[in-house]
Amino acid sequence: MESTRRTVAELVRERWGDHRPGLWFEGRALSHHEVAAGAAARAALLADLLPADAEPHLGVLLDNTPEYPLWLSAAALAGAAVAGINPTRRGPELARDILHTECRVLVTERAHLPLLDGLGLPGVRVLVTDTDAYGDLVAGYAGAGPDTSTAIPDDRLLLYFTSGSTGAPKAAICTQGRLAAAGRSLVGHFGLGPDDVHYICMPMFHGNAVIADWAPALTSGAAIALRRRFSASGFLDDVRMYGVTYFTYVGRAVQYLLSTEERPDDGDNPLRLGFGTEAGAVDAAAFEKRFGARLVEGYGSSEGGAAIQRTPGTPAGAIGKAAPGDDLAVVDPETRTECPPAVFAADGRLLNGDEAIGELVNRGPNPFEGYWRNPAADAARRREGWYWTGDLFYRDADGFLYFAGRTDDRLRVDSENLAAAMIENIVARYGDAAAVAVYAVPDPVAGDQVMAALALKRGGIFDPAAFGAFLAAQSDLGTKMAPRFVRIVERMPVTATNKIHRVGLRREGFRCPDPVWWRPPGKSSYRRLTGDDVAELMAEYRAHGRMELFAR
Repeated sequence: MESTRRTVAELVRERWGDHRPGLWFEGRALSHHEVAAGAAARAALLADLLPADAEPHLGVLLDNTPEYPLWLSAAALAGAAVAGINPTRRGPELARDILHTECRVLVTERAHLPLLDGLGLPGVRVLVTDTDAYGDLVAGYAGAGPDTSTAIPDDRLLLYFTSGSTGAPKAAICTQGRLAAAGRSLVGHFGLGPDDVHYICMPMFHGNAVIADWAPALTSGAAIALRRRFSASGFLDDVRMYGVTYFTYVGRAVQYLLSTEERPDDGDNPLRLGFGTEAGAVDAAAFEKRFGARLVEGYGSSEGGAAIQRTPGTPAGAIGKAAPGDDLAVVDPETRTECPPAVFAADGRLLNGDEAIGELVNRGPNPFEGYWRNPAADAARRREGWYWTGDLFYRDADGFLYFAGRTDDRLRVDSENLAAAMIENIVARYGDAAAVAVYAVPDPVAGDQVMAALALKRGGIFDPAAFGAFLAAQSDLGTKMAPRFVRIVERMPVTATNKIHRVGLRREGFRCPDPVWWRPPGKSSYRRLTGDDVAELMAEYRAHGRMELFAR
């Protein structure tokens, strides 16, 4: 198959002898050749460090420093796999990630060493990159070349952890063939070339940065510019310093960029394209107007089982259509039958969301390669021979697909199914809203109630009467969609990949440290939730035997 014809190791070898700038970091540059040579040295070192009877796995616990792509390239040459270790994990959870992926080598830096204190990692060799001992160790392999690699397309290259919202994070497998194919696909789709500069500001332990940013750069011979950690205030300076033309984003990153102080020369930059998820149509338009660069929203299951491509003619609000070769369907997960097409009102409001919204599945062959040592998770994804994405969508009569949230973001209010993402898109129009998250809290009697967390723009003040009037004016806000509770946060809580931390928001509910406004039953206006209100609500939950819902 074409998707497995090449390896990442071959792409690394092709950069040998290329003395153009290949990697920028904090004002310094390495040529493509220096990157390839550094990778070859680390590959030779890794071969000596890994026991013969061990899985060829190494953990990388680093910020976005040059050592990260160097070790990715080294693993490719060595036929090994990199487990991206999330530095926001702590204690037993962090140890579990390292030991579960059977890493016998862990590459880290001094800033992260305190995370390892007391963990007890038997059989794991720790390399600390910003030390003299490490520099001397790598220098001892400086004469290694890349031509000794015997990697094949089916070799594991990435073990990257997916969300742990419903248990311990799962380590998804990505082979060299799949990563090379993904890079080639994005290069062709976006017309990326060797003169581009890719900005990697999303964390490299996450699939987005490696699959959608690093891999296409390696494929086309483009340079990469690294940012240790995402910084909204430093974004434009980096773009100008390194001549960045392409970047990827996830979660709230675009909102953070738009919240920085606007300047008249913001559009004076070389950026032409951003690719990612969760920016939303309103923010994408604002970003292009301000910075002069187009944002393309895409969809791709982290595990590789489904992809949607945006093509010319894609309607506003839609993600696009199924990628070539994918047999995507929107299915009712209970009946396993395909949902009917969406019906829209003249103003674009979805009229039949309760029946049109279902889980996106891929019924055809797909490149999902499974999870490491997790057969139960594999089986859940591959039910009945289909790949189940865990994401909610609806499809219009022309086959265009619209994202409606995660399956665990579905709410059931008065027996009506609602998708959190649809409500978020409406509430995000509120003039003072900088970020919005919508999620379910238990209803005292049955089902759910809608709660929204709202981060305000700089200087914004929440006016409950104005907010209520705004909601009443939204023609596409269904009768069950208006939030019962509104939590005002100074800053939206996010995960390490800048995605909203919904699990934490749901867990705290309306019993949280931030101010909460609510509409008591039978009332149309919002008022401040008091301690007495909470006590009365909890008594009602207790009376209906629903207190156990707050232990989740």
